[in-house]
Amino acid sequence: MLKKVDASHLKTGMYIHDLSCDWMTHPFVRNRFLLTSEDEIRKIIDAGIHDVVIDCARGLDVDHAPTLEETRQSTEAALVDIAARPLIVTRTTLGEELKRAAVIRRQATGLVRTVMQDARLGKAIELDSVSPMVENITESILRNPGALMGMLRIKNKDDYTFLHSVSVCTLLVAFCRSRGMDAETTYQAGLGGLLHDTGKALVPDHILNKPGPLTDEEFAIIKKHPRDGYDILLKSPAIGPIPLDITLHHHERRDASGYPDKQGEGAISELAQMAAIVDVYDAITAERCYHKGMSAAEALRKIYEWSKFHFHPTYAQEFMRCVGIYPVGTMVMLESGRLAVVIEPHETNLLAPKVNVFFNTRRNVYIKPETVDLSRPLGFGGGDKIVRPESPQKWNVDPMRFISVG
Repeated sequence: MLKKVDASHLKTGMYIHDLSCDWMTHPFVRNRFLLTSEDEIRKIIDAGIHDVVIDCARGLDVDHAPTLEETRQSTEAALVDIAARPLIVTRTTLGEELKRAAVIRRQATGLVRTVMQDARLGKAIELDSVSPMVENITESILRNPGALMGMLRIKNKDDYTFLHSVSVCTLLVAFCRSRGMDAETTYQAGLGGLLHDTGKALVPDHILNKPGPLTDEEFAIIKKHPRDGYDILLKSPAIGPIPLDITLHHHERRDASGYPDKQGEGAISELAQMAAIVDVYDAITAERCYHKGMSAAEALRKIYEWSKFHFHPTYAQEFMRCVGIYPVGTMVMLESGRLAVVIEPHETNLLAPKVNVFFNTRRNVYIKPETVDLSRPLGFGGGDKIVRPESPQKWNVDPMRFISVG
C-alpha cells in the first residue's frame, strides 16, 4: 500500500516510493529507495521536501498516514472546483493563429540561442533585438493563447534549453494576462521569462546536457545560474528591475528551501513567484533523455500539491486556470475509446474542452478527424468525456497534426 507521509515522520526502514518534488530539487540519484540512515532523512528535509510517498509493502508502515489514493481524491476534488471558474475569451480561432505561432516559435528559439552564445562570449544582451520578440509573443497570446502554448509543448531534446526559455516567456505572459496585469508589467515579465536562464550559458555543456542525475558538485554549479544570469543582464543598461528579479529569484520557494538567496514567504516578489511556477511546470512536462515528462494534467496536480509549501497557493490555482487542466495540444483518451487532441478550453468547465478526435483504439484505426465539444450532451455534438491524458510517444503520434480540422 502506498501512503503520503509528512517528512517529519520518516524513520529508517521506510521505503521511499516517490519524493514528491520536481526532479531538480532532491539530492538523491533515484526516487525509490529504502531509508537506511538518519542522514538520508535529514537530506530529504534540508531539500525542502515536506511529504513523500512510502511503500508499506517494502518498508515500515505509518498508521495515521492517508493512502495515496485518498490524497489523490482530495486533490481531484479541489481541481474540479478550480476548473469550474470562468476563463478569458480568446479573440481569434486556433487555426487562424497556428501559422503565426509556428513562425514566432522558430524565430524566438533562434534568438535565445544567439543570446546564450553572446552571454558565453561575455557580450552584453542587446535588448533592442529581444524586445520585439517579447512583443510578438504577447500579441500572439492576446489573439489566442492556446496556439503558441500548445506548439511549445512539443520540444526537441537538442534545443530544450532554448525552447524552455521561449515557453517560460509565453506562459508567463499568458499568466500575467489571465491575472489582469497591465501591458508594461506583462511585457517586463515576458522579457524576464525569455532571459531567465541566461546564466546557463556559463554552465559547461557536459553538465547542462548530462544524460543522468547530477552529482552534488554538478548541482552546485547549476545552482549558480540565477546569480550568473543576473550579473550578465546587469551589463545591459536598459534592463529593468522585473527581468533582473525574475532571473535571480525564479528558483526561490516560499519555505526558504530555494536558491540562491533562500528567500521565504514575504520576501519573494509576486512576479518571481509566478515565474517559479511557470518554470517548474514547463520543466516537468518536458521530455528529456534523462527525465520522462509528465502530462500537463499530472504536472498541474503536482504543482497544486507543492503549493502547500513551495508556491503561493492562490497563484498556483490561477496558473491552473490559465493553462487549463487539459491544455491545448494535450492528447486524451475519451470514454468512447477514441483518441483526441484538445483544441480549445471551455469557458466555464476546464474538464470538458473542445477536442479533435482522430483515432479509434478499439478498432485500432485512424478515423476522419472530427471536432467534439465535450460540454455538450449526446446528440448535440458531445456525449463523451475525457478518461485520462495519453502520451503521444505511447501511440507514436504527433498530436499537433490533428489540432486543426478542415
